[in-house]
Amino acid sequence: MSDTAKRRIFAMLDVDGDGVITRAEYLGRVDRAADACGRDPEHALVAAARAAHEEVFRQMDSNADGTVTYEEYRDWAGHDAFEESCRPALGSLFDLADHDGDGHLTRDEFTRLRAATGNSPEGADAAFTALDTHRNGLIQRTVYLAAIHDFLTTGHSPMTHAYPPGTPATTTH
Repeated sequence: MSDTAKRRIFAMLDVDGDGVITRAEYLGRVDRAADACGRDPEHALVAAARAAHEEVFRQMDSNADGTVTYEEYRDWAGHDAFEESCRPALGSLFDLADHDGDGHLTRDEFTRLRAATGNSPEGADAAFTALDTHRNGLIQRTVYLAAIHDFLTTGHSPMTHAYPPGTPATTTH
């Protein structure tokens, strides 16, 4: 994974910009996504998303001090981490937004999810356009996860070009 991609993702996850990702910042992603997607905080999908994100945070926080520094994130992030824990965590967020459970997100569902997890609504809208490969107004779960995987592991993704330079291109982990 490129250092640039890691820095962009880390900056997005470090919500308050203090140089560390706290457990509250990281797990807050689930609550913001659930709220934006109209999910009851006690819904089974929200519980599954929290559990998946708890595991990601546990893995990122290599010294178990309750915060993740850029160095910890840098050393952890990559293909293996994505496959082991990020894919389930990101998939759980996708599932929160996928109200009919068909494995696809509409533009509105996608934009609400992405905005709730750190992207601008405009950037999320542009990313939707980049990922709507069938031009049918839907994004498939597999396409979404593959695009994030590509950005995480190579620094490139169809969504990358949808965001202005210096902004987080994807919501990961």
